[in-house]
Amino acid sequence: MIFSGYIFDVEGTLFDCVPQTLSSLQDTLKDWGIRTPYETLQLYSGLDGDETLSIIAPQLNPQEREQLKQANGKRYEKFYLPNVKPFPCVRDLFQAIKSDGGFIALATDCKDPQLEHYLGLLAVDDLIDQIACGDDVEKGKPDPELVLLAVDRFRLPAARTVMVGDSPYDSEAAAAAGVASIGLLSGGFASEAFVEAGTLVVLEQIGALKPLLTSGNPIAR
Repeated sequence: MIFSGYIFDVEGTLFDCVPQTLSSLQDTLKDWGIRTPYETLQLYSGLDGDETLSIIAPQLNPQEREQLKQANGKRYEKFYLPNVKPFPCVRDLFQAIKSDGGFIALATDCKDPQLEHYLGLLAVDDLIDQIACGDDVEKGKPDPELVLLAVDRFRLPAARTVMVGDSPYDSEAAAAAGVASIGLLSGGFASEAFVEAGTLVVLEQIGALKPLLTSGNPIAR
């Protein structure tokens, strides 16, 4: 299969930040009197925030869930975000895709100012063609709206596009949008979770993608 459009998740995919996001949420839940094991939170890493809270804290009403999400966002921005780092070789990967005539989009549930901070660290603005983020949609993954928005902005057929993400929820969103997916183990999920979600290829982390693209493998454009 040949792809021209590459859609990337951000947190856990381009940035090594899943432990930080989960620890922030765990601390915020504790402030609300809700004690949740880290291992439980890991199961829902990458899932839409409101849906996650509906599962792990069903006693909260919609307004309370929104308040908790806002509190967690402030905690993460203050205590965790300043220390997160991108995975190595992201720019090299993006340059390889662009040099072969490919298109790049980001499809992420995160919003500004977090997304702005991430983009500043990546320094790949010149290589990104489109961005679809949490400010653009009402629901996060596995709802396909983010992926569909990125595909629409590409103006490419869904069949020529692939989603790269660190959770099976990325793969589920891609499948619902008619897009293939590549799964990364950097988000803490097992390979089996990606296989069950219909992922095309499972890799250790983002750095393993460039060799695959340049090896003559049929997923390369």
